[in-house]
Amino acid sequence: MRGSPPGWDALSGYDQQRAVLAVPASHSALQLLRGALDEKVPAVLIATRSHYERIYSRFPWLYTRPVILDSWSELASRRVQQRLREMNAVLVPHGSLVEYLGWRRLLELEIPLLGNRYLLEIEADQHRKMSLLREAGIETPRTVTRPEEATGPVIVKLPGAKGGRGYRLATPETLPRVLEELEKLGYTREEIIVQEYLVGVRLYTHYFHSPIYGRVEIIGMDTRHESNIDGLARLPAALQQQLATEPTYTVVANTPIVARESLLATIISYGERFAEAVERETGHPPKGPYSLEGVVLEDLTYKIFEFSGRIVAGTNVYTGTGTPYTWLYWDKPVYMGRRIAMEFKQAKERHRLQDITT
Repeated sequence: MRGSPPGWDALSGYDQQRAVLAVPASHSALQLLRGALDEKVPAVLIATRSHYERIYSRFPWLYTRPVILDSWSELASRRVQQRLREMNAVLVPHGSLVEYLGWRRLLELEIPLLGNRYLLEIEADQHRKMSLLREAGIETPRTVTRPEEATGPVIVKLPGAKGGRGYRLATPETLPRVLEELEKLGYTREEIIVQEYLVGVRLYTHYFHSPIYGRVEIIGMDTRHESNIDGLARLPAALQQQLATEPTYTVVANTPIVARESLLATIISYGERFAEAVERETGHPPKGPYSLEGVVLEDLTYKIFEFSGRIVAGTNVYTGTGTPYTWLYWDKPVYMGRRIAMEFKQAKERHRLQDITT
């Protein structure tokens, strides 16, 4: 695990009562901004000029002020970091920011991050990711370490927060060719992970670890629509063969989903065990949103093939309406963006921002 920059205190010089949420554009920015508005929490939008002009300039009431960048790499500059620190800004990381800026530069930012920044480093490494899940006692698909170990269909995954882009389905016969092609594209064998392909219902569960309330909450669940595998699945087998199209797994959209109630015992246990394992591994709990992403098999086994150590875009489906689970905790419409703002607001009022940031 990498440490913080030498001699650096995330909240040094901060006025906690004047802290603001800093929300990067893209991914889940609109619900984060809407959540801050619902809770009357000041929010700063960070956006590249193209993102701002094409989308976020249409919704000026959602944020206190914008910080416009020429490129995402500018966020790592001393000038922009100093400007955000003068605002007492706490940055909310999400998948697009991880992909745009890279986890290494995110770890090095001298701006407090809401959540556990060290978890982002593990998330970027497919092998460390699966090792952490297993250490938590969570059921996972079998990992294929050598092509000759494949006994059926497998999925080949790339490192980073790519939303499924570049993932490949393979058979025992085609796996060596797929690995060779990816290596020619610059990926090393150590970066790639090969897992058995699980047939079942995809269930992505959204959790929130609350240091303020001392608990792990289920926020919601979603399933994802991927191109072009979803379109191919609707075609008769004969037509699929005629098209001879390789399936791809780029996430395009999300749909809310509710698991059968008997699965909740497993789902709750997984979320709590994961939080405990993260604290053992990094020295910090998740401190906010995370997701366990998997498949429920016919025997109702829930196998987790991925995790995201920050907010996921699947939570966007509940913006403004809340989820069936947050109603149980709060008796009002709470979605992930609002839940983050609620925790941030409570931490500010109790002078506990250090408990929800790294």
